[in-house]
Amino acid sequence: MRRAAGALIALLVIVTSACGGGGVPRSIAVGSSPDTESVLIAHLYAAALRFYGSAAHVEQSQDPLIALDAGDVSVVPGFTGRILARFAPDATARAPAQVYRDMVSALPEGVVAGDYTESAEDKPALAVTDATAAQWGGRDLSAAVRHCDSLRPGQVVDAAPPTVIGTCKLPRPREYADAAALFAALKAGRINAAWTTTAAPNIPLELLTLSDRTSLIRAENLVPLYRRNELNEQQVLALNEVGGVLDTAALAEMRARVAEGTDPGAVATAFIDEHPLGD
Repeated sequence: MRRAAGALIALLVIVTSACGGGGVPRSIAVGSSPDTESVLIAHLYAAALRFYGSAAHVEQSQDPLIALDAGDVSVVPGFTGRILARFAPDATARAPAQVYRDMVSALPEGVVAGDYTESAEDKPALAVTDATAAQWGGRDLSAAVRHCDSLRPGQVVDAAPPTVIGTCKLPRPREYADAAALFAALKAGRINAAWTTTAAPNIPLELLTLSDRTSLIRAENLVPLYRRNELNEQQVLALNEVGGVLDTAALAEMRARVAEGTDPGAVATAFIDEHPLGD
């Protein structure tokens, strides 16, 4: 029923737009940075807007948050913790709900946040071997903290993982050219923990990503930002309903397809087609 109602609303939006001024409806600009993950999630929200009948397209810029504040784009998706760090660098919140609340409070005037996606995140994570997890006696980040003195982490060049986890001040990670070299070093025992992220594509199946049940690392949940008074109720609903169909595993799978060379827009549109909003 909800899908049928959504289709009816979309039809009414199109008819109203056509009758109101006779012109082509405005295409909503969804901002992204050139980063492939940013482009993918921007296309995901643009596809959600189109699902309910609104024209939408993606516009890339070096700093989409500046473009949003200037009114050059109307929507910018991002991750809660990174947005909070941008507007409140000294904020200490780590748990998802608190990070979201503090982020909302820190947003510039005229910028509004939609619902954050509880099931879809992309936060720093430590990957280890099963043998290391067994030796540490746990499969959670707290086990790494308990063995802080023996940590030998690695990371991909230019990554920016946390320098502290709970009470553990981390040693400087060894750097590797790419994820393949990083994970090879982990499996070979040259390091015993590899910094990755929860939605990173193609993490080897034989490795274990430590969970973070106590929010030792700041939450990074997907969230849409948009300009106040520029979107109608149905368009805001479209953005918020992405959270009902997306999870971290699906985001990682889409990133993997983009890494294999599939167009991000095609990947995002196919996902919304396969997971209709409002169902």
